[in-house]
Amino acid sequence: MKSTLFRAGAAFAAAGLLLAVAACSSPSPAPAPADGGDGEAADDVTVTAGWVSAIDQIGLPAALDQGFFEEAGLDVEIAEPFATGVDQLNALETDQIQFAQVGAPYIGAKLSGADYVLVGNYTGSASQFGIDETMAVVARDGSGVAEGDLATLEGKKIGVAVGSINHLYLLAVLEDLGLPSDSVEIVNTAPPDLGVALQTGGIDVAIVWDPWPLQILEQVEGSYEVARGGGYIGYLGYIVTKRAFAEENPDVVERFLTARAAADQWMRENPSEAAGVAARWLSSLDPAIAQAAMEFNIKQLDPRISACNYAALDAAQTTLHELGSIDGTFDVNEAFLPGPMTNVLASSPELFDDLSAIPGSAQIGDGFAFDPAGGQCPR
Repeated sequence: MKSTLFRAGAAFAAAGLLLAVAACSSPSPAPAPADGGDGEAADDVTVTAGWVSAIDQIGLPAALDQGFFEEAGLDVEIAEPFATGVDQLNALETDQIQFAQVGAPYIGAKLSGADYVLVGNYTGSASQFGIDETMAVVARDGSGVAEGDLATLEGKKIGVAVGSINHLYLLAVLEDLGLPSDSVEIVNTAPPDLGVALQTGGIDVAIVWDPWPLQILEQVEGSYEVARGGGYIGYLGYIVTKRAFAEENPDVVERFLTARAAADQWMRENPSEAAGVAARWLSSLDPAIAQAAMEFNIKQLDPRISACNYAALDAAQTTLHELGSIDGTFDVNEAFLPGPMTNVLASSPELFDDLSAIPGSAQIGDGFAFDPAGGQCPR
């Protein structure tokens, strides 16, 4: 069957658009000192962070709600949710925000020349390559897809956002099954539109991240979950800032990452309360769905950086390049700035003691360099 495989244009062309100003962008401004009330600066500094309204990005507002930013001496303003990661990167480029939470769109920005660095993860894993518990495969009644049998996807119309993480998940599933990408018909569909497409028969299967699959199961009569997770991909979900900002404000970056790590640990230990935070900040999200989604989300809350995160990014860009969705690749060693997170690991090890250990070969040390063929992240 012929694949309706569009180039990953939406995410990557738009990312190129933001870089139209990159060549002449000015240096990142220093974070503003918080006003002590008498006109003099207090110890706190003010920065602005961006996000999209997704369950896996709720660690940012959780850090604010639970006072972790305040404990770290930061006055963090959270921007109104952006529609996409590309919109976040536009805001980062124009200094509307100093920190962004972005996954696959980073690839297009980097290829376009943006000097942004990855300083942590908002979702993913530093202890293993395959982590995708927040991804689910949902089919419509009468689709002919068997529950628990991904091989029955062959020949079906499958909705994903082309060039995004759910597209990469589908391609990895097909590769694992020994099926070519053109053995299915890929229908480029934005996550909010998947339910309607499934209900009207425009697609047979939706593959997407939480909370969308849970919402589809509730809203589309007869729909059912075929599979969830499976460890097919290394998840992409990074805390991003400008390289200049990170180099000029290393203490601010470390304090931000410390607060985010504390929030992630709090969420892992208190998923019900974290779901409550999600329901408050994501006003359209049903509290019951937030509760169900959080149980999967906490499995991917690992802000540490290891060779496994390098491997995930390298695998994603390689796949997209082989598809012709992007015009080149880059050395992922140039993308990561692991020093600040490494320092947080050393200064606050208690924030990570409930996480699985990072394999020795994947640990970041002095002189570390990722080698795509080096097997540094066991699979």
